Amino acid sequence: MNIYDSAYELARALKESEEARLLKEAKLAAEADPEAKRMLDNFRERQGFLQQKMMAGEEPSAQEMEQMNKLYEIIVQHPLVGRLMEAERRFAIVFEDVNRIVSDVLKSIVD
Repeated sequence: MNIYDSAYELARALKESEEARLLKEAKLAAEADPEAKRMLDNFRERQGFLQQKMMAGEEPSAQEMEQMNKLYEIIVQHPLVGRLMEAERRFAIVFEDVNRIVSDVLKSIVD
Protein backbone atom coordinates (compact mmCIF):
# COMPACT_ATOMS: atom_id res chain seq x y z
CA MET A 1 0.00 0.00 0.00
CA ASN A 2 1.19 3.51 -0.83
CA ILE A 3 2.28 5.52 2.22
CA TYR A 4 -0.02 8.39 1.24
CA ASP A 5 -2.97 6.03 0.95
CA SER A 6 -2.19 4.82 4.46
CA ALA A 7 -2.04 8.39 5.74
CA TYR A 8 -5.44 9.18 4.22
CA GLU A 9 -6.82 5.96 5.67
CA LEU A 10 -5.55 6.96 9.11
CA ALA A 11 -7.08 10.42 8.74
CA ARG A 12 -10.39 8.87 7.73
CA ALA A 13 -10.26 6.48 10.70
CA LEU A 14 -9.69 9.41 13.07
CA LYS A 15 -12.54 11.36 11.52
CA GLU A 16 -14.91 8.39 11.75
CA SER A 17 -13.88 7.39 15.29
CA GLU A 18 -16.34 7.34 18.16
CA GLU A 19 -14.30 10.06 19.87
CA ALA A 20 -14.59 12.34 16.83
CA ARG A 21 -18.33 11.67 16.54
CA LEU A 22 -18.90 12.50 20.21
CA LEU A 23 -16.73 15.63 19.90
CA LYS A 24 -18.69 16.89 16.91
CA GLU A 25 -22.04 16.23 18.61
CA ALA A 26 -20.92 17.96 21.81
CA LYS A 27 -19.57 20.95 19.88
CA LEU A 28 -22.80 21.39 17.92
CA ALA A 29 -24.91 21.11 21.08
CA ALA A 30 -22.78 23.61 23.01
CA GLU A 31 -22.74 26.11 20.15
CA ALA A 32 -26.52 25.89 19.81
CA ASP A 33 -27.03 26.91 23.44
CA PRO A 34 -26.50 30.69 23.92
CA GLU A 35 -25.28 30.41 27.52
CA ALA A 36 -22.88 27.55 26.77
CA LYS A 37 -21.58 29.36 23.67
CA ARG A 38 -21.00 32.56 25.64
CA MET A 39 -19.11 30.67 28.34
CA LEU A 40 -16.99 28.83 25.80
CA ASP A 41 -16.24 31.94 23.77
CA ASN A 42 -15.12 33.77 26.92
CA PHE A 43 -12.95 30.85 28.04
CA ARG A 44 -11.39 30.37 24.60
CA GLU A 45 -10.64 34.09 24.34
CA ARG A 46 -8.83 34.09 27.70
CA GLN A 47 -7.06 30.85 26.78
CA GLY A 48 -5.90 32.38 23.48
CA PHE A 49 -4.60 35.45 25.27
CA LEU A 50 -2.51 33.30 27.60
CA GLN A 51 -1.20 31.20 24.71
CA GLN A 52 -0.16 34.34 22.81
CA LYS A 53 1.58 35.56 25.90
CA MET A 54 3.51 32.28 26.22
CA MET A 55 4.41 32.29 22.52
CA ALA A 56 5.86 35.75 23.02
CA GLY A 57 8.12 34.30 25.71
CA GLU A 58 6.16 35.62 28.68
CA GLU A 59 5.07 33.34 31.47
CA PRO A 60 1.50 33.83 32.69
CA SER A 61 1.36 34.94 36.29
CA ALA A 62 0.23 32.58 39.02
CA GLN A 63 -2.86 34.75 39.40
CA GLU A 64 -3.73 34.42 35.69
CA MET A 65 -3.32 30.65 35.85
CA GLU A 66 -5.42 30.45 38.99
CA GLN A 67 -8.15 32.53 37.34
CA MET A 68 -8.14 30.21 34.31
CA ASN A 69 -8.36 27.13 36.52
CA LYS A 70 -11.26 28.62 38.48
CA LEU A 71 -13.01 29.64 35.27
CA TYR A 72 -12.57 26.12 33.91
CA GLU A 73 -14.00 24.61 37.09
CA ILE A 74 -17.04 26.85 36.75
CA ILE A 75 -17.75 26.36 33.06
CA VAL A 76 -17.47 22.55 33.13
CA GLN A 77 -20.39 22.55 35.57
CA HIS A 78 -22.62 23.51 32.63
CA PRO A 79 -23.78 20.16 31.19
CA LEU A 80 -23.11 21.04 27.54
CA VAL A 81 -19.76 22.68 28.21
CA GLY A 82 -18.67 19.83 30.48
CA ARG A 83 -19.66 17.32 27.81
CA LEU A 84 -17.68 19.23 25.18
CA MET A 85 -14.59 19.54 27.36
CA GLU A 86 -14.68 15.80 28.11
CA ALA A 87 -15.14 14.98 24.42
CA GLU A 88 -12.18 17.24 23.53
CA ARG A 89 -10.06 15.51 26.18
CA ARG A 90 -10.92 12.03 24.92
CA PHE A 91 -10.22 12.95 21.28
CA ALA A 92 -6.93 14.59 22.26
CA ILE A 93 -5.84 11.37 23.98
CA VAL A 94 -6.50 9.35 20.82
CA PHE A 95 -4.74 11.93 18.67
CA GLU A 96 -1.73 12.04 20.99
CA ASP A 97 -1.53 8.24 21.02
CA VAL A 98 -1.51 8.11 17.22
CA ASN A 99 1.07 10.88 17.10
CA ARG A 100 3.28 9.01 19.58
CA ILE A 101 3.08 5.83 17.47
CA VAL A 102 4.20 7.72 14.36
CA SER A 103 6.91 9.57 16.28
CA ASP A 104 8.28 6.30 17.67
CA VAL A 105 8.71 5.02 14.12
CA LEU A 106 10.59 8.17 13.17
CA LYS A 107 12.88 7.79 16.19
CA SER A 108 13.67 4.21 15.23
CA ILE A 109 14.69 5.34 11.74
CA VAL A 110 17.18 7.96 12.90
CA ASP A 111 18.63 5.96 15.80
